[in-house]
Amino acid sequence: MKREKIMLRKKVYLDPPKILVLGFGLIIVIGAFLLTLPASTANGQGLPFLNALFTATSATCVTGLVVVDTGTTFTIFGQITILCMIQIGGLGFMTFATFFAFLVGKRISLKERILLQESLNNLSMEGIVRLARRILIFTAVIELVGAMLLSIRFSFDMPIGKALYYGIFHSISNFNNAGFDLMGEFHSLTSYVDDPTVTLTVSALIILGGIGFIVMNELFEYRVSKRLSLHTKIVLMTSTVLVVVGAAGIFLLEYSNGLTLKPLSLLGKILGSLFQSVTARTAGANTLNIGDLTQSSLLLIVLLMFVGASPGSTGGGIKTTTFTTLIGAVWSQIRGKEDVIFYRQRIEYETIYKALTVTLSGLFLVMLMTLILTISEHGQDFLAIVFEVTSAFATVGLSMGLTPELSPVGKALIIFTMFAGRVGPLTIAYAVTIRKKPDAFRYPKGKITIG
Repeated sequence: MKREKIMLRKKVYLDPPKILVLGFGLIIVIGAFLLTLPASTANGQGLPFLNALFTATSATCVTGLVVVDTGTTFTIFGQITILCMIQIGGLGFMTFATFFAFLVGKRISLKERILLQESLNNLSMEGIVRLARRILIFTAVIELVGAMLLSIRFSFDMPIGKALYYGIFHSISNFNNAGFDLMGEFHSLTSYVDDPTVTLTVSALIILGGIGFIVMNELFEYRVSKRLSLHTKIVLMTSTVLVVVGAAGIFLLEYSNGLTLKPLSLLGKILGSLFQSVTARTAGANTLNIGDLTQSSLLLIVLLMFVGASPGSTGGGIKTTTFTTLIGAVWSQIRGKEDVIFYRQRIEYETIYKALTVTLSGLFLVMLMTLILTISEHGQDFLAIVFEVTSAFATVGLSMGLTPELSPVGKALIIFTMFAGRVGPLTIAYAVTIRKKPDAFRYPKGKITIG
């Protein structure tokens, strides 16, 4: 009697969090492989795989932490590979997939629309394809204008061809809040600390990339709609307050520091303070030497980095709306109010719970990685480790100089932290866990004492 073997195939369902995690992971692996090729490095040997993986993760997660100097280590091929990862990582691979679908005339399916919504962190799926199309247009226009301004300024210091290339690279890098630079020797933009053109242009690129495409789209439509959503109002208000407070704090704390602001003119001091406040919001470029800042300024920057940019942007951190929601909840409790109110609108409890979860998960990740790094990087300054971990989690890229000195274990930990910071701790948690159906019953209430 002939036996028939019946193969039971179990269909694997990949929900949006799993696809986002796998998508970013695949881009990083491909980028790391390209950076190991001899054509990628100036010495013709390619990067060791761990360094290549670190660089690819930093570029794809638009962080900017580097273990080797970008300007002197990589060839044009290697630099363009990094630039492509920055662009894809900043906008999200689903936005790029949509772009190629537009080119070939492919219809965007429902599943792809859901992925776009998840990737862009949008509240609704309505108009999500139109939003993706506008994101591509906004990005192209802003990066082109930024590249033109920077190229013109750089042309006074270098040949026109090199100036054009530098302008394009730094425009894309900073709009995507990546912070990679080509200036060499880990100097970043310190040579332009008191240069209004470079400082203000790069600051504008960072701010536009950090407020989020949802906000950018609403501002574009404001001329017709004449209204802004609560989300946009909170983002604009919080971003403005953080930049101003950060700049004022750095100005006061560094005013008499002979290694940073003291030698500069008043205009230079203002520009240097403003730039460091802006770049701490997940960008990574710097015009002041981070290692020369006072401990007070470093702690202030750590706090700014942890808050980060806004939802649906190219930046990281817990996000401005999360921070403001928690501040609002605390203020309501102090005043004895039940509801959290912003601009005469009530924030739902579900949003407050999510803000608390995002903040605590981010804080837990930073504390855990800091604890492990104090063990693996024994002898390193504690503040430098905290600064490095927060910078990695918030995908900022600022460093006190610890990154090139990391051990293999330290590099692996920072790689994971950058990845978790870009994708989001909650997204990773959703991707690796199996969510059960809601309980059919509720437990009785219990009371505990708080405070």
